[in-house]
Amino acid sequence: MTSRVTLVNTNLSVYPLCLGGNVFGWSANQEESFAVLDAYFEAGGNFIDTADVYSEWKPGNEGGESETILGNWMKARGNRHEIVIATKVAKYSKRPGLSAGNIKSALDDSLRRLQSDHIDLYYSHEDDESTPLDETLGAYGEVIAAGKVHLIAASNYSGARLREAAAISAANNLPAYVAVQNQYNLITREPFESDVAPAVKELGITSLPYYGLARGFLTGKYRPGVTVESARAGGVAEYQDDRGWAVVAKVQEIANELNTTMSAVALGWLRGHGSIPIASGRTVEQIKEILPIVELSTEQLAALDQASA
Repeated sequence: MTSRVTLVNTNLSVYPLCLGGNVFGWSANQEESFAVLDAYFEAGGNFIDTADVYSEWKPGNEGGESETILGNWMKARGNRHEIVIATKVAKYSKRPGLSAGNIKSALDDSLRRLQSDHIDLYYSHEDDESTPLDETLGAYGEVIAAGKVHLIAASNYSGARLREAAAISAANNLPAYVAVQNQYNLITREPFESDVAPAVKELGITSLPYYGLARGFLTGKYRPGVTVESARAGGVAEYQDDRGWAVVAKVQEIANELNTTMSAVALGWLRGHGSIPIASGRTVEQIKEILPIVELSTEQLAALDQASA
């Protein structure tokens, strides 16, 4: 069984692949989502990422569908105590921003949907510069003291704002963000590498990047001249250039060397750069592609770095 990894400066021990819950209630219905969750859990997975806003964007949805499905699954399987749940606040149109009042209301909503009494890792889903950081962090202090949240993290924050938040936490004895979730993958390396990565190292926090497979572009299903039917196909058009195809070719080459999937190589590159990647799958077949945990050699990492430079 794949060994767990511990988030920096925490006691949170997780599977080295976080399962993204953005597809639950969007491109996967509850039955399909249960199958995906079962496959991940049976493989040893214990770390699932969702958000209150998932999947408000789908016509007919209200938001909260992903949390509801996840809550139903944990109740049906009786495994909440075995799962590390990460969810988020700030981007849901009905609960926007990071004011103290909104955090408390949104959290209670999320707990109800998840059918849980606590969140293991609670994210500020995006920076809210209209709310003072000390108000946001103070609210987190209150919900942590109440036992409703164990640890907090930030998503879509700049390096400067991560440092500013850490300074306020230290100066006022408030909870500090222990992780950051920003976009980072072989295709989209900036601004993460130049702006956020130095702050991650300096502050001693964990990087948990989303879009680890570049919206599916690095899975191998996209090829020059091939039309792909996918809810995300429009989002990868910008990657389909000479550089993008060169990266795909190098990922394929290394996958062949290791007798593994292209997805496993792309996610292995993120681990090789100190991150714990997040990836999702709509079907059990897709989950099987992302589950292998491969360790890339120094030479393989360098080859991918060069291809994507």
